[in-house]
Amino acid sequence: MNANNGIINQNSPYAVPATIDRLEAILQAKGITVFACIDQQAEAEKVGLSLPPTQLLLFGNPKAGTPLMVAEPTIVLDLPLKILAWEATDGKVWVSYNDPNYLKQRFSLSDELVKNIAIIAPLIHQALL
Repeated sequence: MNANNGIINQNSPYAVPATIDRLEAILQAKGITVFACIDQQAEAEKVGLSLPPTQLLLFGNPKAGTPLMVAEPTIVLDLPLKILAWEATDGKVWVSYNDPNYLKQRFSLSDELVKNIAIIAPLIHQALL
């Protein structure tokens, strides 16, 4: 796992669709709402372009996210939370997401509020086991 410009990238042992399926299953089991899953590869193909497997999952919990939005309305630019699963040119699959500590600094959030979004790392860890 490594962080770059506030983005954490973590290798996945699964193909992109399986990675997203595992993440969705964990989110649903924990009662976290999946708002959308965008298959970027399929969208590219619709316009005659090629893209390696790339899917974006948008999810969250209004009970956790709303206090952050009240404290800093512009955080809506980064909420709901997002996880990107993508295949690199070497065939490796990566999971990328915003580092909660980066969002803390970007929006001057309190430690207490950051706890509401820090759940992302353990969820990803559980999905990639």
